[in-house]
Amino acid sequence: MARYTGPVCRLCRRERTKLFLKGPKCMSAKCPITQGRVPPGQHGRDRQRQPSEYAIQLREKQRARRTYGVMGKQFQRFYRDAARRSGITGENLLALLELRLDNVVFRALWGSSRAQARQLVRHGHVLVDGQRVDIPSYRLRPGQVVTLNPKARDLDIIAFNREHLTREVPAWLEVTDGGSGVRVLSVPLRDQIDTEVREQLIVELFSK
Repeated sequence: MARYTGPVCRLCRRERTKLFLKGPKCMSAKCPITQGRVPPGQHGRDRQRQPSEYAIQLREKQRARRTYGVMGKQFQRFYRDAARRSGITGENLLALLELRLDNVVFRALWGSSRAQARQLVRHGHVLVDGQRVDIPSYRLRPGQVVTLNPKARDLDIIAFNREHLTREVPAWLEVTDGGSGVRVLSVPLRDQIDTEVREQLIVELFSK
């Protein structure tokens, strides 16, 4: 399974915005974006010229891809699936990304970041409709219920996240079992997704 293993703060610096890849660190004074760090590389300070239309579209795609922890070819498959569906392609794309199992675990406040949520899934701490699923990219459907494995409910990291994270569980998820489960109520709408991505630019990029 291909995945990025380098320093994730470097990705935020490259996109010049917070991607919230490090959990609590992203909200602290240690965040490189808060400190005003320049983009990585020897030409980081020189990247101030007016970007081209293609560069703007590419950066938007990279921002979405890195936010959800998806590699390039996998992101293309998500886009092709979104384009085949009825409705607005860009909104379909974000909805499909939101319905990934690792993202739902993140939205349920069990993981402080999507990377931590992905690890919880890979270690078998998450059940879907009572069955263990250890595939982070598993796509959920409305009506399905995601719960924590009984043994995972006593994990200190999950208890800490549920107590200290200030994010809200989105409206398209319903909290069940005292916070140890969530039910997917519907496919998320655009105004229910707080990801700061201009999805129309991604559609324009893939339409070239």
